[in-house]
Amino acid sequence: MPTHLAQKYGRWAIIAGGSDGVGAAFAHELASRGVNIVLVARRVPVLEAFADDIRAQYDVEVRTVALDLSSSDAMSELARITADLEVGLFVYNAGSDDYSAEFLDKDLDDHLSLVHRNCISVLEATYRFGAPMVARGRGAMVLLTSGAAWAGGAEHATYGATKAFDLILAESLWAEWHPKGVDVLSLVLGATDTPSLHRALGAQATTRANLADPADVAREALDHLADGPTWLFGSDNPTGGSPFGSIDRRDAVLAMSRGTRQGSAGKDSATARH
Repeated sequence: MPTHLAQKYGRWAIIAGGSDGVGAAFAHELASRGVNIVLVARRVPVLEAFADDIRAQYDVEVRTVALDLSSSDAMSELARITADLEVGLFVYNAGSDDYSAEFLDKDLDDHLSLVHRNCISVLEATYRFGAPMVARGRGAMVLLTSGAAWAGGAEHATYGATKAFDLILAESLWAEWHPKGVDVLSLVLGATDTPSLHRALGAQATTRANLADPADVAREALDHLADGPTWLFGSDNPTGGSPFGSIDRRDAVLAMSRGTRQGSAGKDSATARH
């Protein structure tokens, strides 16, 4: 069984949003490489069933933590529950948005919940779990973000803004922590074949072409943990810059908005649902 990741970073990994989709793919891939897993998700039956599946397939330990990552005490509770573990890897995968709509067509509480889950909890997770990694001089953080972070666009104002926050946070932490032995990767996804995407698009999702495979996403990300700060999955130049290149910001926003409103074609380059 491969043990490179456990030897380099540590024996335990936490996956926030780890019961299905890309998070589940990370769990399979990490377990196959000999890393013990802490799965964090909100839906207890799904979480426990998936944990049993991982235990049955791999010779690793699996813990489950049922938490709503949009709650104010989620990260402090996660840190308390896992205080006995040396967490060497942390994957923050939660934070998808199940449907697109204009800003005022969503409830304010929905916006605030998304900001808490995608910004405040991410910031607290990196602070609480990154500090011991820096002190030890080893560890890795993966923050999943989206092509929606490249530019603003109609119908995903809050989602895109939160993913831009995650992108910049990860890149900044990489600049600070990489020289100290901690790898940080901002993983940028386009449309990915996950339950969240299918909920967002309904019947359209069954006819989508070129959806990213979550297993490929997890495998590629773990293979390139040290190649931060940013990895654009599916790109011919995965360490490159924005696909909008040097075009004016206004033109980028208009292009993103057209893509979102056109439905399936636009989501490939805009909103990742993981």
